[in-house]
Amino acid sequence: MAHVLITGSADGLGLMAGRLLAGQGHTVTLHARDTARAAHTRAVLPAAENVLVGDLGSLEGIRSVAAQADAAGRFDAVIHNVGIGYREPRRVETVDGLSQLFTVNVLAPYLLTALMTRPDRLVYLSSGMARGGDADLSDPQWADRRWNGAQAYSDSKLFDVLLALGVARHWPDVLSNSVEPGWVPTRMGGPGAPDDLDLGPVTQAWLAVSEDAAAHVTGRHFYHQEQRSVPAEARDTKAQDALLDYCAELTGTPLRASR
Repeated sequence: MAHVLITGSADGLGLMAGRLLAGQGHTVTLHARDTARAAHTRAVLPAAENVLVGDLGSLEGIRSVAAQADAAGRFDAVIHNVGIGYREPRRVETVDGLSQLFTVNVLAPYLLTALMTRPDRLVYLSSGMARGGDADLSDPQWADRRWNGAQAYSDSKLFDVLLALGVARHWPDVLSNSVEPGWVPTRMGGPGAPDDLDLGPVTQAWLAVSEDAAAHVTGRHFYHQEQRSVPAEARDTKAQDALLDYCAELTGTPLRASR
């Protein structure tokens, strides 16, 4: 049985994935941004081994969660589920002077990956909206552009694919993949989302623990347990490394070399 960490798992697809994995007998650690949400999470999924607490909207909070994770022991898999949706009406700046959406959706999975003891598997939650994303790094913080929440979200989800594929290249001993769970009726997706909610957490949970040959791959992108193509720029190794270098510069923490 595997030891799995799921970020952003106080509700929605993260909690559903945790429930699915715990039901299969795996040891699951969840994550909530504050103590109140952590208490609620423990109550709704008492089978979880632990709930880490920390706001992934700041570099300090991300570092705190990474430290808590390592204190809990090495994880076999990490599902980077945390995310902010596309309906944000304005640009919100963090205490670090960065875009909150970029920090939560991109820097949090990057920095946790860079800081935590390396697992065997990494799963990064993307979105079908990544196909409308732009990997240009001239203004990823939306500091100089008029805010467009849907575009900022799409960009961030494309960056998550670049992150997954870039990590797969640099860490060939780790299975690193990205997933689009579908447009499902969670709090983020909204009540009118047309995809099957029950299928939403299945692929990320499967990639985290399954020994199926189809799940034992790296540098791939999935939708409902099937590999799916990604925009050409997501396969561009220079674009992948540019994002990794940019995140390293912002956080002061480079991705460690392959062991």
